[in-house]
Amino acid sequence: MTPGTLRAAAALALGAAVSLGLARFSYALLLPPMRADLGWSYLTAGGMNTLNAAGYLLGALAMPRVLARHGAKAALLGGSVAAAVLLALHCLVTADAALALLRTLTGVASAATFIAGGVLAARLAGAPGARPGLVLGVYYGGTGVGIVACALLLPPLIDRPAAHAWQAGWWMLAALALVATPAMLKGARAVAAAPMSTADADARFDARLFAYGLAGYFMFGVGYIGYMTFIVTLLREQGLSAGTVSAFYALLGLGVVASSWIWAGLLQRSRGGQALAWLNA
Repeated sequence: MTPGTLRAAAALALGAAVSLGLARFSYALLLPPMRADLGWSYLTAGGMNTLNAAGYLLGALAMPRVLARHGAKAALLGGSVAAAVLLALHCLVTADAALALLRTLTGVASAATFIAGGVLAARLAGAPGARPGLVLGVYYGGTGVGIVACALLLPPLIDRPAAHAWQAGWWMLAALALVATPAMLKGARAVAAAPMSTADADARFDARLFAYGLAGYFMFGVGYIGYMTFIVTLLREQGLSAGTVSAFYALLGLGVVASSWIWAGLLQRSRGGQALAWLNA
């Protein structure tokens, strides 16, 4: 595989870092100070993340038509810029209703960024001489990179003895997303154009073909959403130091990077790589 292909995959991985690492999983670190400052119950705190997931679902359902109409590159750029703007808006409000709306809209923007980036990564994986497992491992590992960045950069900002100190964390996330956008766009330009046809977007979805995959993904969501939302809060309430919590969360991020590479490699070897060929279709 050429260095250019690897660089393009790494650039596209910033889409996964922004959409999931910064826009979703950062919430676990921001939750303890926000909950203390805003007087949230656990129900409200969990509800914010539920709304983010709901927004992501809505965005994912809309993506086939968005991709058919505008293409993956435009969707990637629009989603990333929207995510950056929405993250910045989080630090300008304190009302529950406003934050709930922002978490929902951020989920929609995250879906656009992550799915468009995944489509481009799949196309890149099918380029002549590319190693599909490596390309997809790099892309999905970007989520872990975003988690590590949050674990290292957020605590010094949000643990300060200042009013609404958590707001500075949202500013930083917005700045990181904005800085990452031109780099991921450069990676997108390295991918050969292959726009989704309107026929593909209008094709009837047969859930039977995806039943096992959907069931597995559903169970995956049930298992990780609650954990990734409240694990930092739990560790803080047990009296662990900020440094220990940051190290723990960074280790989780590194685990996400490693698992992406491992599973991508297994996927490439399964049935002679037919699954990867399907992804690139």
